[in-house]
Amino acid sequence: MSRVSVLGAGTWGIALARVLNKNGHDVTIWSALKDEIDMLNTNHEHKMLPGVKIDESIKYTCDDEEAVKDMDLVVMAVASKYTRSTANRFAKIVKKGQLIVDVAKGIEEDSLKTLSQIIEEEIPDANVCVLSGPSHAEEVIRDIPTTIVAGAHRKKDAEFIQTLFMNENFRVYTSPDMLGMELGAALKNVVALAAGAADGLGYGDNTKAALITRGIAEIKRLAVAMGCNPETINGLTGMGDLIVTCASMHSRNRRAGILIGQGMSCEDAMKEVKMVVEGVYSAKAALQLSKKYNVNLPIIEQVNLVLFEGKNPADAVKELMLRDKKIEISDSMWDKE
Repeated sequence: MSRVSVLGAGTWGIALARVLNKNGHDVTIWSALKDEIDMLNTNHEHKMLPGVKIDESIKYTCDDEEAVKDMDLVVMAVASKYTRSTANRFAKIVKKGQLIVDVAKGIEEDSLKTLSQIIEEEIPDANVCVLSGPSHAEEVIRDIPTTIVAGAHRKKDAEFIQTLFMNENFRVYTSPDMLGMELGAALKNVVALAAGAADGLGYGDNTKAALITRGIAEIKRLAVAMGCNPETINGLTGMGDLIVTCASMHSRNRRAGILIGQGMSCEDAMKEVKMVVEGVYSAKAALQLSKKYNVNLPIIEQVNLVLFEGKNPADAVKELMLRDKKIEISDSMWDKE
């Protein structure tokens, strides 16, 4: 049995805490919000996951030191926009070599850093890993079979995380390509906004398939330019995560996109979804990265125009369709004339 703390009492943090608890580990959930901790202690149920009772052996705390002291693993499960402030908050408490696994998805707009890079910057003594893949909390907490990837700088750390989380309903693979994993995880949320907008406009399966396929091509171009392994983008944390986020109504990014496609503003759509829409926070960063690495990302560019400059989503789709003629794969395979 290992001692594990989960920083963040949102749906994903709760779902992962339940996985760890079922695997026999000693789990503590931390939140900065006392009302949230009181609600969980009293009801043993998360308001966004109705009907799912949380085992009473899971402990809850608002105390920072209690949340990380003597823990074998700290799970960073706060929303991406709070990653830096939370890491900074715990920096002086975390022991040297502490294993921290980030499970949120995003890229910081100002620094263009991934979330693991932010944690490493704020807590340089920590050993930071990531856990990512196609995994809606609403399904994981109900034991629906799910596969995910543990990424780390060291193989033994990835394997340790794999062992802690893996069970008959939650299969964990390992990977050394943390950057590729995080780029896939963050950028798929931006593409999912586009897929949702297409749904909101009343378009069909053809459009969705095009956005998923060309979206993964954009993500892969940027990831390769940044030194990542293209196999990562073909796998669970790239294509797998993109498919589930573009297709599922569990996806807050798709739901926000649908509302935007129906004519709602970005701000109003986020209010309606009532959860953090990570793709909105990653969209600008993705566009900046495309310029930094001189990579063409037409879908992500149009998403930015719709989100932040008021462009009509239908006009964005039309512009994508009328771009210059392209080939899909290398033209070296043509038969000789």
